[in-house]
Amino acid sequence: MMHPNALLIQKFYEAFQRLDAQAMVACYAEDIQFSDPVFLDLKGQQVGDMWRMLTSRAQDFSLVFDQIEANETEGRAHWVASYCFSQTGRQVVNDIHAKFTFRDGKIAVHRDHFDLWKWSRQAMGWKGYLMGRLPLVQNKIRHQAEKNLRKFSSK
Repeated sequence: MMHPNALLIQKFYEAFQRLDAQAMVACYAEDIQFSDPVFLDLKGQQVGDMWRMLTSRAQDFSLVFDQIEANETEGRAHWVASYCFSQTGRQVVNDIHAKFTFRDGKIAVHRDHFDLWKWSRQAMGWKGYLMGRLPLVQNKIRHQAEKNLRKFSSK
């Protein structure tokens, strides 16, 4: 029998498979904190807007998840998203390890970890391969993502 917080993680990723951002956000506490190598520190509404933006723009998207573990306070999962990166039209397979902290039956902290250089090689081709490890390039990726999120959130 799965722990209720493991079931919550499963519910989150099943919603993600359906590109149902509202159901994903319903798994979060109102003051959710999220970070990954691109979005370093999102809070509250920003996190929901990020998922709404990403799911609304998803092309050729699929997601698989496994290795769900959870207890009363923390959990983890592994997931792989495959999609077409809209800015370049290139196919990306992003392998991600997630860690969660729970509070009152909701996800309070969500941290995703993946190799940004590997992602940039897939998303940007030879430019990502040659320059994707450089902090300047990684910061440019982050800046563009933040800009896209601000623009999406303002609508």
